[in-house]
Amino acid sequence: MTSTPLKGADRTAVGPLADGTGTAKSVRPSRARRRSRSAPYWFLVPTLVLFAAFTLVPIGYAIWLSLHKVKVKGIGLGKGAREEVWNGFGNYTAVLQDSEFGHSVLRAFGYGLIVIPTMLGLALIFALMLDTPKARSAPFARLAIFLPYAVPGIIAALMWGFLYLPTVSPFYYLLDKFGLPQPDLFNGGNLYLSFANIAVWGGTGFNMIVIYTALRAIPQEIYEAARIDGASNLKIALRIKIPIVMPSLVLTFFFSVIATLQVFTEPMALKPLTNNLQSTWSPLMAIYDSAFLKSDIYGASATAVVLALATFVLSFTLLRISDRYTREDRA
Repeated sequence: MTSTPLKGADRTAVGPLADGTGTAKSVRPSRARRRSRSAPYWFLVPTLVLFAAFTLVPIGYAIWLSLHKVKVKGIGLGKGAREEVWNGFGNYTAVLQDSEFGHSVLRAFGYGLIVIPTMLGLALIFALMLDTPKARSAPFARLAIFLPYAVPGIIAALMWGFLYLPTVSPFYYLLDKFGLPQPDLFNGGNLYLSFANIAVWGGTGFNMIVIYTALRAIPQEIYEAARIDGASNLKIALRIKIPIVMPSLVLTFFFSVIATLQVFTEPMALKPLTNNLQSTWSPLMAIYDSAFLKSDIYGASATAVVLALATFVLSFTLLRISDRYTREDRA
């Protein structure tokens, strides 16, 4: 008697694949199993939809606007007097030739040269101080340092702006009583210090928490071994803690660079308080001025795309440089 081989879906498993009742199980995955495998992807659908609707679509629309312009017929009045036409890279050429936008970028870099080293330096010092064994009231100190970050940027800018005004600031009152010079914080290079002070006051706490969290993840056995070898707290900080938390420092540095190029809240909030602040002081202010004050959304879109590309290229370059040095140190 010869046996007929099973074909296709009729094939069943025997032996170890049979269940306790002696019924053979099918080798082909069941529908329920296929559904369980695809379930995680269905959970991503809402996120992907929101990401596409609020990120990809606006980016695509901005790029589309940057490639067009308005053509005015006659005196520009009446229906059909303004027509949207293709402009190619004309808007990008105008942006790159705009000296005012170039000056705003340089001002943003000058602002960053003050903010980034000061803010990250203070964040690192505070994190190292809070991580020492003899640190007292560490929870209260962490909260006090982090609390300014919880204050909305516009409120912080207005608060400091009124403290900078000689007519209402208590600091100027005290300086006048003691006969000390009263600096004009809304003029010339002092503007950089005024904006930098607001950014450092608000951003140090966040960066401190990032660095402090990395420090708390270091095994305590490493510190104990270093102390047995006679290392002081200063040597432990310089030779153990800082090298280990270097990835966190790099991360906060990247965030700070991006925030520097996107500075907007501080100068925009302080602009009504002084006549010495240009409406295009920072790149984002230049974009705002072009889009909402000059009604040139096409040029503003091109400027925004250029700024986004510059931010991406700068971040990517710094990341590659940091990654290369990190690999060399590990080797």
